[in-house]
Amino acid sequence: MRRFEIKEADIMRIAVQREIQRSEESRYDHRLHGILLVCAGYSCYEAAGLLGHSPRTVESWVKRFEKSGFAGLEEIQRSGRPSSMDEKTRRSAALALRRSPRDFGYAQNLWDGKLLSHHLNLRHNVSLQVRQCQRLLHQLGFRLRKPRPVIAHTDPEAQRRYKKTPATRRKRRS
Repeated sequence: MRRFEIKEADIMRIAVQREIQRSEESRYDHRLHGILLVCAGYSCYEAAGLLGHSPRTVESWVKRFEKSGFAGLEEIQRSGRPSSMDEKTRRSAALALRRSPRDFGYAQNLWDGKLLSHHLNLRHNVSLQVRQCQRLLHQLGFRLRKPRPVIAHTDPEAQRRYKKTPATRRKRRS
C-alpha cells in the first residue's frame, strides 16, 4: 500500500491538537485513544509520544480509567478561584460604565482598565488589576476606545507647525 504524506505536517499536527482541545467530547475521545493504545500493548511513554502528551498525563488517564471506568475519562469540574467581585458590584460597575467618568469626578472622558481599577477600589473596595478590568470591560460588552489627538481638530496653522518636515521641501528626480 502506498504511504501517504500530509503537506505541512507540523502545522497540521498543531491544528489537529487545537481541534481536539475545542470540546469536551473530542478531549474524551482523545483520552479513549490513549487508553486504546495502552490496551494494544503500548507503554504510557509510547502512547504519550504518539498523542503529543506527557507520559504522566497518559498514566493519569489509565489510573482514572482503572478506578472509574469510562466515567473516569470524562471532564472533571474544576472550581477555579472565586471572583473577588460579587454580582451587586458587577451590576454597579456596568451602570457606572454607561455614564461618563466625569460624572464621578474623574478628569478623563473615557473609561479604561486603569480608571476602572481605581474606581472599583475607591467606590467598592475591590482590588482588580488593570488587565482584569480590561477583561471586565469586554465581558460587559464595552470596547476600549482611545481619544483622538487634539491636533486632528485644530486650525491649519497649528497643523503646519506640528509637522516634522516643512511643506516646501520636495524630492528631486534623477
